[in-house]
Amino acid sequence: MFIPLHDKNDLDHIDLQYVTLGLIALNVIIWAATALSGENGSFANAAVIGLGYIPAVLHGSAELAPSMVLVPEGATYVTYAFLHADFWHLAGNMVFLWVFGDNIEDAMGHIRFLVFYLLCAAAGAYAHGLLDPMSQAPLIGASGAVAGIVAAYLMLHPRVRVWVLVLGRIPMPLPAFIPLALWIAYQFFMVVVDHDGGVSWAAHVGGIVAGVILIIVMKRRAVPLFDREIIAPRALHHNEKPTETDASPWGRQ
Repeated sequence: MFIPLHDKNDLDHIDLQYVTLGLIALNVIIWAATALSGENGSFANAAVIGLGYIPAVLHGSAELAPSMVLVPEGATYVTYAFLHADFWHLAGNMVFLWVFGDNIEDAMGHIRFLVFYLLCAAAGAYAHGLLDPMSQAPLIGASGAVAGIVAAYLMLHPRVRVWVLVLGRIPMPLPAFIPLALWIAYQFFMVVVDHDGGVSWAAHVGGIVAGVILIIVMKRRAVPLFDREIIAPRALHHNEKPTETDASPWGRQ
């Protein structure tokens, strides 16, 4: 549908989004370690099976061979989110995390943002397993966590302009609520019409629901919901001096 490129949305509470940057770096390092591990891909396959979320294993209808167990079963609700099938799978998730993650980290603080990210990932896995509890296919990818970030951004900054590539080709600045609301609606639509496909739309939906709920309880008290208006600059009259303003209808916090 669209690819986010940039948002003009400065940080108010933190100087650097180092948790967002650290998550991106960790995802890239893990992908590189698995993708470049060797021609036969045995290390990558072992990582996917041992760290991916497998609903049948978590729901007790299947069991991994002891040699394939890398972490406790419950930990795979989170570890799956740091594995990706290929470069484009990784890049798609990391672009969304890069554009939108910094402002969610700013709204929560570093530690709470990390907890938020992991909880959204876990919610994505839970929703995936709820829809298909007998599946023995490992779920991998940060999409559930990223979906939570997208939902949280929509709750906080629906009117901030975001540069996006529409249909992957046409650069266009749009109020965030247009592409993000469409993206979220598409995930709910696809979970109904394509729940047996290769993409876990249910994981996206689980992350979205978690993001909407968690942003309300985890954001800083001073951070309002739906906080930005689109303000068009007006021409100054003769001898009129410019004054500082804040785009938030609640004023600067």
